[in-house]
Amino acid sequence: MQSAAQDAPKLNAALNEQVVMLPIGSGGMKLETTIFKPDGDGPFPLVVINHGKASGNPRFQGRATYPVASAVFVRLGYLVALPMRQGFSKSEGGYVEPGCNIASNGLMQAEDLRRTLDTLVKRPDVDPAQILVIGQSHGGLTTIAFGSGDPFPGVKGLINFAGGFKMTNCQWDLALISAFEKYGRTSKIPTLWFYGDNDSYWGLTAEIPTRMYEAYTKAGGRAKLIAFGRFDAGDAHSMFTRREGREIWLAPVMEFLQQIGLPNKEPGRP
Repeated sequence: MQSAAQDAPKLNAALNEQVVMLPIGSGGMKLETTIFKPDGDGPFPLVVINHGKASGNPRFQGRATYPVASAVFVRLGYLVALPMRQGFSKSEGGYVEPGCNIASNGLMQAEDLRRTLDTLVKRPDVDPAQILVIGQSHGGLTTIAFGSGDPFPGVKGLINFAGGFKMTNCQWDLALISAFEKYGRTSKIPTLWFYGDNDSYWGLTAEIPTRMYEAYTKAGGRAKLIAFGRFDAGDAHSMFTRREGREIWLAPVMEFLQQIGLPNKEPGRP
């Protein structure tokens, strides 16, 4: 039998890592959430990073940490929160299979994000007026869905890394494009998108992401697409998770942060 100490996760002391069960909503639901933060009391600008969905039962999916990106944002002076949505890892609740209604699935996931932010902005170490939301894969779909409808106060921008959701029993590509078109109709928040060519989910070219982007922007969504081509270090779908991917996304993200009025330099540097 393992001891409690052996069961406890190994935490990154350099990034002041914490793992908390974050209460959301009025029903007492708790989501397993990783927090990274700079030294000091804050308040700090906030980055929320939304995870993807691995194949299989989401209950067995590991806690998301995105260490490369998390380290970048902590150095920039941000508090980074990574909530596991309902039914994922140790979070309470259950994951609802979407059928082929991808638009609805994204909105359901985005509701978890909205309620998570309701809780996070009450923390004394969070600046509720300076918020960035990021998502990768299923988390990218969640992030863009979150941007539709009434904007959350303090959210300045959204970043989508390889966002979407792939099904096996329907015309998922058409459903995905339709979902992004629906989100674009009511989105008012600036967004930045990253998609590569050798993506195991979207294919050997960025054709499907390009169609998603066109549908979103023609419907009224504000977006800039970074189609970075082939990711030589591996699957373009996981570019955001790889150290080699930082060379692709870091400069465009810093430019985006400057454009939307969020911190984009390390504290104390000119």
